[in-house]
This record gives sequence, structure tokens and C-alpha cells, in this order.
Amino acid sequence: MDFAKVSVFMDRIWDDEVIPVLTDYIRIPNKSPAFDADWEKHGHMEQAVTMFADWAKGKLAQLPGSKLEVVRLKGRTPLIFIEVPGTAPGTILMYGHLDKQPEMQGWAEGTGPWVPVRKDDKLYGRGGADDGYAMFASLAALLALKEQGIAHGRAVIIIEASEESGSPDLPFYIDHLSQRIGTPDLVVCLDSGCGNYDQLWLTTSLRGMVIGNLTVRVLTEGVHSGAASGIVPSSFRILRSLLSRIEDQETGRITLPELFVDIPQDRQSQAKQAAEILGDEVWSELPFAGTTKPMAPRRDPAAQLNTSDGAELILQKTWRPQLAITGMEGYPLPENGGNVLLPYSVAKLSLRVPPTGNAEKARAAVKAVLEHDPPHDADVTFHAPRGENGWNAPTLAPWLEASLNKASHAAFGKPVAYQGEGGSIPFMAMLGEKFPGTQFVVTGLLGPHSNAHGPNEFLHIPFAKKLSASIAQVLADHAGRA
Repeated sequence: MDFAKVSVFMDRIWDDEVIPVLTDYIRIPNKSPAFDADWEKHGHMEQAVTMFADWAKGKLAQLPGSKLEVVRLKGRTPLIFIEVPGTAPGTILMYGHLDKQPEMQGWAEGTGPWVPVRKDDKLYGRGGADDGYAMFASLAALLALKEQGIAHGRAVIIIEASEESGSPDLPFYIDHLSQRIGTPDLVVCLDSGCGNYDQLWLTTSLRGMVIGNLTVRVLTEGVHSGAASGIVPSSFRILRSLLSRIEDQETGRITLPELFVDIPQDRQSQAKQAAEILGDEVWSELPFAGTTKPMAPRRDPAAQLNTSDGAELILQKTWRPQLAITGMEGYPLPENGGNVLLPYSVAKLSLRVPPTGNAEKARAAVKAVLEHDPPHDADVTFHAPRGENGWNAPTLAPWLEASLNKASHAAFGKPVAYQGEGGSIPFMAMLGEKFPGTQFVVTGLLGPHSNAHGPNEFLHIPFAKKLSASIAQVLADHAGRA
């Protein structure tokens, strides 16, 4: 494969076709079902699916024998299923999603979640980087090989529409399509991140998650604080004390032993190498306010590694459990807060579980601890429908390790780098269990300041082009593997 020709191809298809379509896609508020219960009625998801399918059909005409179907199971979000015949042995499963996170506040002036804005090499707006580009990059890689007459294995592309809700619909589609999918020997997932924009990054692990609502109720209705405070306990104080059962309020470290795992030695070494590459960017790329500083690194004496603080920070965000409060209910805005003792407090808990941890056991342990013997016998419930396991990548096959390095050197002039990610992609855990012998390329363009899920999300266009070209190299090498 002539990598230089692939790079020219990527410049052309991204500039002339992909960026214009993604620009229109950003305008669609197709929020994931967890954030838009009436998604079907609103029609935004259908609009995005139609846009993607129409573009893909036009490109598939250049790949003879290819098929595209929008698969619909009753009561579930639709799924785009693409099959591209192979000219070499093996099956490649390529994955992405087109549903989006909600708006969030804090977008820079002149930008917004549904307002596509291109500034220099960045395309701002919700969903372009997470993860609207994945289908376009996958097809671009196949088309680049076709242009040069390079063989590739059979490719199956799956674009789902419920990932940001934890992929509740996807298992049903995988079962429904199992015979058509077959047994992939390579999975390419473009829904992850990169440590910088200077080289190719391979994701080695993903954390699992437990998401649920902790509710503390002390009254059936609000009452005057002057008449009740001192008699009725504060629901907020009780909620705060319950959270301290699972998290050290001074350090932010989780205290439940059931939520920890032994970190594999190779992942510790990779964290150290990543920290050496990134330096202060491990933490400085985050938008800290004022004089806020990162959490203190947690050193693990059992590891017997003289790791840097950066390496420990990487392990904290990728291999150790952490808690975030991502929503609250029961409180008016400050300007509307009267002298009323509020009847209840609800906190949405987002608990990240280590890659090899058991999310269901974690869910049960957290529920038991939070609900047991509450202060003042308050009415306390923790409702978390399920836990989602994380994922730890299998050892790379020699051909794939060599291919990734070749691609990174050709695209960036630097070797591939390895790092776990603190987020979750439920499909990877599902595939890892279903196809234990499969090789995985989990990567993406969510790098420094790209801010997926938050305000000012952007897609780094030059990196996206190089990533697409790198995937083409991997597909070519997959066809020629021994």
C-alpha cells in the first residue's frame, strides 16, 4: 500500500465530502434515548440515520457487492448494518455510533452543541468526534484500499444509536444479526481517545460503570425552615454522609474494597511510558478553574514501581474506581430558593469500575452500603438498573503490533503509543466475551481539549485524516498477515 497516496485520498474525501456531512449532522439534536425519552416522536434520530445511510449508499456503489440495511427492532433505536465483501480471508467488524450526549452549558460564544463551527483545524459541535465520524472513517479506509487495488478482508460495519445510554439495544441487534456478522478476527472501534495529536494511540483498556440515582427522602412536602430545622434532618446532609461510606470526602478515593482489582504489570508499565510521552499534559489539558489542582496521586506500594506522578494519575483515571455526581434533583436554582426545608435530595451517581472488575458485584455492594441503616431512619434508595463491565484488551498479535507501528510512523513520524481510557464502550466488553480470540484496534480522535460529553466538543480534522489512513494500513496488513 502506498501510504502517501492514501493520505492524498483522505485529504480529498474528508475536505470534499465528510466534513460537509458532519457539519449538517452536528445540527441534528439526536440525543441518546437516556436523554430524550421521546426520541422516536421527535424524529431527530431518524434524520441522522437517513443522512448517514444516504451517504454510505453512494460510496458503497464503488465497492461491488456491498449491502446496507437500516435494521429496526420494535421499540428499539435503529441500527445501520453494512456488509462489504472481502478480497482476502477474515472478517473485520468496524463499530461506531451516531447518538449524542445532551447539550451541557458553557459553550464558547458563537458556538453551541447544535451549531457547527469550524475554527482553523477543528470542527466544533456535539457528536462530530463522539462518534459521528466513525462510519465515514471506516468507509474511507476501505475506499482508499479500493483505489489502489489493495486486498482486504470482509468488512461488517455496525453503527448503533444507543451507545450514550449504555448500549441497551445493541445486544438484541447482535443476536438478531449474529449469522450475518459471523466470527470477526479483527475489531476496529473508533469511539475512543488519544493522548495527543502527534501519534497513533491504541486503547488498551476501558473502565466499566454503574450509574444510578441515590434518593434521600425526609418529608412528604417542603416546610418552612424556621419551623422545622433542628427537628427535621437535612436530606442533603444525609446524602452527603451516605456518599462518605463509599468515597473519602477529603481525597476523593473510593473506600469500598469490592471495587478494586490488581492492576496488571503491563498496564502499569504502559501508564509509565504514556506519562513520559505526555508530561504535564496528563492533567494540564483539562480545563481546571482558578487555582484548582489535580487529585493527589495514589501510590500503590504493592506495585513496587518507581512510577511518576503522571503515571499514577493515568492509573487513577483508567484502572481505579472513581465516583462522580453528574446530576441533582430536589433543589431550586439559588435565585428561587426560599426559606424551605426541602423534602428530598436525589443525586445521580456515575461510578467508574476497573476494567477487569465485576460491575454487577460492584452495583450490589454499593447498593447494600448506601441503603443499610440510614441516618435518622430516612427513606433511602439507590436505584441502578444494571452494571456495565469494562474491558481489558487481549495481547496484540505480532502482525497487528507491527502494523500499528508502521501506520503511526507513516502518518505521524512517531511510534504507536498505548494507554487505557477511563470511559466505557459497552460493546467492547460484549465482543470480548463473545469472541475471545479476536484482535482489537480501539482508538479514536478524542484528544486534549476535545471535551466529549462537555461543552466545546470538537473534531481535530488533520488527526482524523491521519487516523483514517492508519486504519487503511491496518486493514491492508490484516489481509496480508501470515
